[in-house]
Amino acid sequence: MIRILRILVLTVAIGLCAVAHAQLTLVKGGKAKAAIVLADDNATNREAAELLNFFIQKTSGASLPIVQGKPSRGAVVIGEPTTEAGYEGFMLHCHDGNLHIQSGGGRGAIYGVATLLEQWLGVAYYAYEAYTVTPSSTLQVPAIRHAETPAFRFRQTFSYGCEDPRYVRWFRLNRHDEVFAGNLWVHTFNRILPAAVYGKSHPEYYSYINGQRRPGEHSQWCLSNPDVFRLAVQKIDSIFRAHPGMEMISVSQNDGNNTYCQCPECSKVDAYEGSPAGSLIRFVNRLAERFPDKQFSTLAYLFSMHPPKHVRPLPNVNIMLCDIDCKREVPLTDNASGRDFVSALEGWSRISDNIFVWDYGINFDNMVAPFPNFHILQPNLQLFHRHHATMVFEQANGGRQRGTDFGELRAYMYAKLMWNPYQDADSLMQTFLQGYYGAAAPHLYRYLQMQQGALLSADVPLWIYDSPISHKDGMLNDRLMKVYDELFDKAEAAVQADSVLLGRVQTARLPLRYSQLEIARTRQGGDARRISEQLDIFENHCNRYGITSLNERNNLATDYCRLYRSRFLPRPNTNKAAGAKVIWHQAPAPRYQSIADKALTDGLYGGTTFVESWVGWEGCDADFLLDMGSDQQVSRITTDFLHQLGAWVLQPRSVDYAYSTDGETYHPFGTHTFADDRDASVKFVPATVSVAAPVTARYVRVVVHGLGLCPSWHYGVGYPAWFFIDEVTVE
Repeated sequence: MIRILRILVLTVAIGLCAVAHAQLTLVKGGKAKAAIVLADDNATNREAAELLNFFIQKTSGASLPIVQGKPSRGAVVIGEPTTEAGYEGFMLHCHDGNLHIQSGGGRGAIYGVATLLEQWLGVAYYAYEAYTVTPSSTLQVPAIRHAETPAFRFRQTFSYGCEDPRYVRWFRLNRHDEVFAGNLWVHTFNRILPAAVYGKSHPEYYSYINGQRRPGEHSQWCLSNPDVFRLAVQKIDSIFRAHPGMEMISVSQNDGNNTYCQCPECSKVDAYEGSPAGSLIRFVNRLAERFPDKQFSTLAYLFSMHPPKHVRPLPNVNIMLCDIDCKREVPLTDNASGRDFVSALEGWSRISDNIFVWDYGINFDNMVAPFPNFHILQPNLQLFHRHHATMVFEQANGGRQRGTDFGELRAYMYAKLMWNPYQDADSLMQTFLQGYYGAAAPHLYRYLQMQQGALLSADVPLWIYDSPISHKDGMLNDRLMKVYDELFDKAEAAVQADSVLLGRVQTARLPLRYSQLEIARTRQGGDARRISEQLDIFENHCNRYGITSLNERNNLATDYCRLYRSRFLPRPNTNKAAGAKVIWHQAPAPRYQSIADKALTDGLYGGTTFVESWVGWEGCDADFLLDMGSDQQVSRITTDFLHQLGAWVLQPRSVDYAYSTDGETYHPFGTHTFADDRDASVKFVPATVSVAAPVTARYVRVVVHGLGLCPSWHYGVGYPAWFFIDEVTVE
């Protein structure tokens, strides 16, 4: 097998100190003394020249002329090729009065300019629109011979600021829409052969699950069907023709787990290969043979994470391996979920040199919540590099979302470590904190270190669908929260006179404030006035600093605050069924039975993550009685349900209520029927039935008719759907 060359960062520099003899004067007395010469007038070289001039002007007030032609003495020559750096790398060579910024290919010239500015011309870039320069009317470059090549040929973060081209170029980042034809890069089956087009007329094109074909936008293809291959070839050919010059496309499973085809032919292949990836790789290999000059990326994700035993991906098949199911409190090598991924990585690396790792550094369910994973960034990237990964995508935070837990720091460290995963990660952290937060940095560094230590000592997993409530007895316990608050108080005081720095510190504090609110709502008898004041501060700062969404499903911060006031603030429990005895006819799933007897009538409402208060049923109905202990006058009954499509939590079909005085004879009270709801937002849905005249009841019967299986439009098509209840209120 041909190995892809990997060249790590190689640095040889001469005269790095400020007093070194200048080899080239760029600006003197605020006047340009050198010219920028483009070795070739292409878009990359011109962008490199413009980036250099932008910061020279910011630093000195001067701009260098940009010309093309043979350089004379006193020139910055941009874009000459070099063999001393690999793809996307560069060589900086300043000697004999000229500076040569040479490229190893790709955007090497741009990255060479960024390195020159950062290491020799006093520019520091931290986050979107957050950079500093060292003003000087004279700019000089010493003798340099400095070459670098990135550890990975493709590096992308999904983080705030990545819509800004200057930010992207400075941090040596790529964009998938510049590489993948038609922007087809993940979960593309339904984009290539839409179920809306083919599902009704050709259900045989789609997965056979639990006894029948189940076409849908999240269903997979029947990869043994020859017509699927024929149609896919036609569509892919048209996509490449529509995007000349682009050589890569993703042909990859739709989002959703265990929805692969289980028809006899597909199952036979997968059984032989020991993984559902067997059918997938065989299919994509056939495409790669049909288009030998193109690159085909496919997902190794959830059910396809582990490699097949026999078939090997062709060299032009790219494996996008995802560690979505792994916990994040320790490096991937150090817990069971991580080791399962490492086993998959090792397996793929034995049969492919063309691996693209999709790594997750985000809390999807609670993006504005503490997520102290900084200590694992470097060891995980080193792991990927050792195992033949050539491309990396780091899902650092919520894209355009501000306010995620130290999101700017996480994006900064990911970008730096994707370029070179063997540099000092702690030094990177401290450099960022000092530059971005100023005098608040020591307090924030201590906060991060304390929280990391608390996480590790608590032995509570950290995962990408986490809730602060999971950590209320661990890294977010009351004693630690008190110290965290004190550190943030000091951090705010240290930058009180600087509104920009203060805003950054107060934004960094929002995850802590959110955690305090989330934990408070799980406790009885809280101080409603104090919690309300905390909520006001949280809402004010979210509005002031542009924090809109709190989770992947775009639940708005303003809605959260409104719902908190009506749903979670402590108030007297007026539920006539409060503390009622629960008698089960159809009990919840086993994992929820330990809390179910109290959670349905304790007056505490669950949040957007079902780690507390919620009681769940999977693929079946619910049937239970509430014994209120004595006869009560009842005019309204409400059951509160969770709606969270991403976790396969859907609203049921209907709820029937009945009542009784003796526990033997029941009378209908009413039925609530749910409408089909495909909204991706997380929400709380009440099922309320009222009667005009009160009835006398001691017992209330609640029968919930679930969906059974997830519908065709859902991620879990053909698999059991969940519904969750947190409270039944009788009034």
